[in-house]
Amino acid sequence: MHGYVSRFAENEISGALSRSPAVAILGPRQCGKSTTARMLLENIPSVYLDLQDRVDRNKLSEPELFFDRYRDRLVCLDEIQRLPDFFSILRSEIDKDRRPGRFLILGSASRDLIKQSSESLAGRIAYIDLTPFLIKEVAIVSSWSDNWLRGGFPESVLSNNDHDSFEWRLNFIRTFMERDIPNLGFRIPVPVIERLWMLLAHNHGQTVNYHKLAAATDISIPTLKKYLAILEQTYMIRLLQPSETNLKKRLIKSPKIYLRDSGILHTLLDIEKYDSLLAHPIAGASWEGFVLENIITEHDRWKPSFIRTSNGAEIDLLLERGRRRQIFECKLSKAPKPSRGFHELIESVNPESAWIIAPVDETYELKKKIFVSSPADLKPI
Repeated sequence: MHGYVSRFAENEISGALSRSPAVAILGPRQCGKSTTARMLLENIPSVYLDLQDRVDRNKLSEPELFFDRYRDRLVCLDEIQRLPDFFSILRSEIDKDRRPGRFLILGSASRDLIKQSSESLAGRIAYIDLTPFLIKEVAIVSSWSDNWLRGGFPESVLSNNDHDSFEWRLNFIRTFMERDIPNLGFRIPVPVIERLWMLLAHNHGQTVNYHKLAAATDISIPTLKKYLAILEQTYMIRLLQPSETNLKKRLIKSPKIYLRDSGILHTLLDIEKYDSLLAHPIAGASWEGFVLENIITEHDRWKPSFIRTSNGAEIDLLLERGRRRQIFECKLSKAPKPSRGFHELIESVNPESAWIIAPVDETYELKKKIFVSSPADLKPI
């Protein structure tokens, strides 16, 4: 694993450990959780257990004795989804001693899949979602174009060349289907999840048509929704919900689906080179998903949604927090021109500002409160 880690994530985790008895870092496998944790622990008295390792799991066969021995250290438990019933034991231990920074928990599944944590550790745990690298996190070692092509997984974006990056992602996809999903307790036939994932890649950035997807994968709609939930809760896809804003217009009600990592998307579509990406019909939708993932992840306290009216007017992303609203539109063009429908929706939504995210060289104001910016130059709201 590359030793490069995000300083932004490191600072966030350190802050959470100073406030909470337990901190859970959740995110997809291979996104850098273990590397980040190990670098954090270098200067902290600590003990690290990898729960994928049988020897390390056996050390917790008598957890009270283990915790008594290491009570003066930070205990890091990696791949906690392997022992979901362990949270009730953690709760008892934390209640004996609620000082901050006792446990660092790493997991390759969302808190919804690790249900015991929310039930047993309520008020005792802070959650941090660690995603593959964002543009700003690898800006000093990678261009945004490489980040877009290869995605944000450390081993992919920091590979020596495009071929090695592509091969790593092929292996990641195979391992995820054959090992990771079964390890979470799901029995999904590999050909079915492979077919579904491929269909989702071809439908990236589009509204979900459950009937069409279910028919194409030869499964029922309830089974399809279950499989989509699994992919969502393992951080592989994002279902972006339509806005609930009352605009006195007829709005599309189905969610839009995105593969969260652009590199995984491109691998499923057999796109290995940047020139091939620019020439591919998916390029515009891929750019949209790449940009939105960066924006949504960096603004995790804002509610994300999209707007599409029945007559085709659309806004790619609406962020809301209380009464505040921000709008984002993605254009894969050096001279982006928003549509007439975009301007009409801005008048209806009345945001603080609107942003058109495009591969431009510098930020500029297109019209009053409407700005054009590259994803690398976009500052947090």
